[in-house]
Amino acid sequence: MSETTDAPTPAGSVTYTRPDAAYFEKRGLAKHAGAWSLWALGVGAVISGDFFGWNYGLGVAGFGGLAIATVIIAIMYVGMAYSLAELSPALPHTGGAYSFGRTAMGPWGGFITGLAETMEYVLTPAVVVVGIAGYMSAISTDMLGFTLPNPVWWLIFYAIFVGLNIVGVALTFRFTIVITFLALAILAVFWIGAIPHFDFNRWALNIGYDGVELPNGGGPLLPFGWQGIAAALPFAIWFYLAIEQLPLAAEESHDPKRDMPRGLLWGMLTLIIASVLTLFFNAGIAPGAHAVGTATDPLFLAFKTIFGDGVGASALALVAVAGLVASFHTIIYAYGRNIYSLSRAGYFPRWLSVTHGTRKTPHVALIAGAVIGFVICLALEYGPAVFGAVPVGAVLLNMAVFGAVIAYIMQMIAYVRIKRLALTRPYVSPLGNFGAIIAGIIAAITLLSLLLNPDYRPGIYGCAIWFAAGLLYFAIAGRNRLVLSPEEAFALAHAEEAERP
Repeated sequence: MSETTDAPTPAGSVTYTRPDAAYFEKRGLAKHAGAWSLWALGVGAVISGDFFGWNYGLGVAGFGGLAIATVIIAIMYVGMAYSLAELSPALPHTGGAYSFGRTAMGPWGGFITGLAETMEYVLTPAVVVVGIAGYMSAISTDMLGFTLPNPVWWLIFYAIFVGLNIVGVALTFRFTIVITFLALAILAVFWIGAIPHFDFNRWALNIGYDGVELPNGGGPLLPFGWQGIAAALPFAIWFYLAIEQLPLAAEESHDPKRDMPRGLLWGMLTLIIASVLTLFFNAGIAPGAHAVGTATDPLFLAFKTIFGDGVGASALALVAVAGLVASFHTIIYAYGRNIYSLSRAGYFPRWLSVTHGTRKTPHVALIAGAVIGFVICLALEYGPAVFGAVPVGAVLLNMAVFGAVIAYIMQMIAYVRIKRLALTRPYVSPLGNFGAIIAGIIAAITLLSLLLNPDYRPGIYGCAIWFAAGLLYFAIAGRNRLVLSPEEAFALAHAEEAERP
């Protein structure tokens, strides 16, 4: 049975097909999210950054370098959060960033933005599941005396949380709220418990020049100089990365025009507070910044300091895995909706956007993203000739940031261009174009900083090849198979106005 009502229609450099009712019936979503659900989706997506990933910045910049990098990145995210708080209720489509880029810069701009976000959201759960495996291995060794190979942990957690996302959006959001509050509670236990053990000079400053460990502390604030700050930018991003996924929930939100800005801005405030407390307390207690900077389980090290070795610390660290699970679960949601929206519009193969008949969840997109992420984890885990002793999680993190900052740059350009359109704007950013431009500049600097460390360049080159392959696919096939989805119809309705100088 055909899903189109007319022949393909050329429109500039692309070709559209008009879908019939059956096309969208096979690709329906269910509404559920409110303001608290969106807040939890945003905070939950990011909260793993306080448990794992940020700490690698200590190894390339020292405490002072990472702290300065975190301030710079926080400024970028504040500017971006305000911009997206304005854009998302004005363009309330599941496409999110792709929708913004498409409206502002045409099909190619939309595809580049969407492809970059796909890279970010597929790779980010891969980073997080590597962190989960690190915690689970340490915990099971301490408590049970054995552990499982890392790929087995990855497979277990992918299977559980892809399955949970497929079951239904109502369960997805309910679980997101519970797991996000649990993760924040665990962090609060850590922050309060760390206070009696805090010794900034001895532990946060125990990295000397050239990265040597100083047993008694008292080292320089910037042991790697100003270059270290630039090298730490990708790791500082991990404190906030993925808060921008909230617009992907627009079509599953009851009132996106009211709730989306609230979820974004409340979420950003929560994350800034958490990042400052985690950075100071995790680096400022034993075993100190030098050990934390290379750990796959930095919070577990902190719990051992606070509660001692043994079952007690291990049990609490097991609960702390909730923070990683929160992000893993919510970013699986994000890549599912990202792939769904791009394939519903024809940028990716259309079969990827089919949703479950009764549950109305994009099960095909969810499974496809998990397979890609798992394969990439395997390739990095068993590729020592390429990456040597560099942690798999750190390589994946830089790869995810590569896609993220490209998407950020494109979205901030889109904000400035869309600002000219006569749209209904339920929320207007107080920072305006200035906030978007500053965020875009910082994102561009971060993109360049990814090439500073030669250990991570092979992963970045792999991402660049992936990106180039995606653009080639779109040039050869994708641009001739577009569909008049809600994002495309909205963009075409404003095309003449968007192109006006």
